[in-house]
Amino acid sequence: MKAAGVHDMKKPVHIRYHTLCRFMPIYTLYPVRQVMQMLSIAVCDDEVIECCSMAGKIKAILEEMKIPCIIRQFYSGRELLDASESFDLIFLDILMNGQNGMKTAQIFREKAWDSMLVFVSSSREYVLEAYDVEAFQYLLKPVDDAKLKNVLRRAAGKLENSTKDFIIVSRERQKKKFFLDDIYYFEMRGRKADVHGAEGVFTYYEQIGSLEQRLREKGFCRCHKSFLINLKYADGYNRQEVILSNGARIMIAKGRYEEFCREILQYMKNHGGLV
Repeated sequence: MKAAGVHDMKKPVHIRYHTLCRFMPIYTLYPVRQVMQMLSIAVCDDEVIECCSMAGKIKAILEEMKIPCIIRQFYSGRELLDASESFDLIFLDILMNGQNGMKTAQIFREKAWDSMLVFVSSSREYVLEAYDVEAFQYLLKPVDDAKLKNVLRRAAGKLENSTKDFIIVSRERQKKKFFLDDIYYFEMRGRKADVHGAEGVFTYYEQIGSLEQRLREKGFCRCHKSFLINLKYADGYNRQEVILSNGARIMIAKGRYEEFCREILQYMKNHGGLV
């Protein structure tokens, strides 16, 4: 069914909804939605032994609680800020050489307000500053196991109450987690797929046909043989291209235009975008 007045326009059709979001090199992709969310955790401490010890404690407690998790270790604030993935929970040492934990948290908050920050320090000096970056918890070293378990239980509960679709990607024995909401579009280059998001481009091996089937019901549309876009970020379109909220202009294949119009209008209808 054709949308009246849409197909003959030369100028982009501007859509009456707009959502700001955020985002994110060779991986396998798995779309997942679970009753018990997988916790994606970062531990940042410039003392390697302490960083490994904290990560080990967290892993052991979550295994005991039967909560799936991915844990990554970082040995500087800059290394954490340069990470390509998103984290649900971040354990951040404050007294680090170079860029300290508080400064790292302030910069991190400029791009990610939904991550839970847990400061770990041997000093109470920064407790009040922790409120400025909406810290989830402030733990004193040496960290008490019971307090750590309580923090993890609360974080898992909070995450479970705000369920979002996400994907798990794997490479070189590592697993990473990304939310579908953070993805603008996929671009296929031969056997490789580039994931485009606010924080950069992420490349992995994938077949677009398989990817299209997995994400069709998640708000993604294949508007071209080489592109799969997140309709959430579509700001406007014409017969030749769709314009995304990040400024990207994605080609629409002539043979896919009718289907694209149907899908985007249905998406708008389902998400309150039609007036």
